[in-house]
Amino acid sequence: MMTVARKQQICVNQTPYYHIISRCVRQAFLFGKDPLTGDSYEHRRQWLVDRIKKTASVFAIDVCSYAIMSNHFHLVLRIGDNAQWTDKQVLMAWLFLYSLPILCQRYLQDDVSDELELKEVKQYVELYRERLCSISWFMKTVNEYIARKANQEDECTGHFWESRFKSQALLDERALLTCMAYVDLNPIRAGLAKSLRHSEFTSIKERIEHKSTDLLGFGQGDHDLPFYLSSYLDLLDQTGRIIRDDNHGFISVEMASVLSDLHLNPDTWLDELKAFKSFGFSAVGTVKQLQEYSAITKKKWSVGLRLEPA
Repeated sequence: MMTVARKQQICVNQTPYYHIISRCVRQAFLFGKDPLTGDSYEHRRQWLVDRIKKTASVFAIDVCSYAIMSNHFHLVLRIGDNAQWTDKQVLMAWLFLYSLPILCQRYLQDDVSDELELKEVKQYVELYRERLCSISWFMKTVNEYIARKANQEDECTGHFWESRFKSQALLDERALLTCMAYVDLNPIRAGLAKSLRHSEFTSIKERIEHKSTDLLGFGQGDHDLPFYLSSYLDLLDQTGRIIRDDNHGFISVEMASVLSDLHLNPDTWLDELKAFKSFGFSAVGTVKQLQEYSAITKKKWSVGLRLEPA
């Protein structure tokens, strides 16, 4: 199966929300504790969280949720808009992570007045403006840094990550909510944690333990996540208990109420969550949404993960 250019998989006009998965090479335990050798790489998980946060603070991209597992990690990202940023704001943002050409450095010092030089600066600004809204550049900024740091620690060279990260377009609020729950519940589903509070290196643990967080907020404005944190926490807590207790398909009255508040179908919620897959699907949504998305991205809509009508 031929690979598809990233620009054909990410279409902001269809949705700003994307599920990203990046995996270590050979599925090696390059983050957690390797059960075969006993070597621990646990500290690298914090490296990754810190780098994701630093990158998000610069890019016009918000982090909705994350889960750092032993040999891979998940992100749910929201692509924003930096059209209102001034030229100097764009250059200062890029300088926070990368070096700038001398001409751009002079511009920041108000040392450029020649029209030809100003035109060249504008070209750099538009290039960086585009990159600061790009998930591909976001992931490049995160993964290259971690790869260099890990290889230096291991005193080796070579690939740390698989060559391409995987992305899934989340075509509506329901797909977004299902994917975020899938990501935040990953440690519980994998048997690595018994509760949300014990789900190390996840966004849900961060949201529970910290009143103030730089993750994308819930239900507070036009640019926030389109549901409330309290309902989301209740949904995850009760879903996690069902998964942990292996109580197949049982939905309590309290959970049914939460699902209704979030416009989810209690009869299909657990099946949809269990059926959610990280690989093999480029988009998640209803049949109609997948058809529209495939027409724009020129991909067969059948590769998408279909959600039944609510």
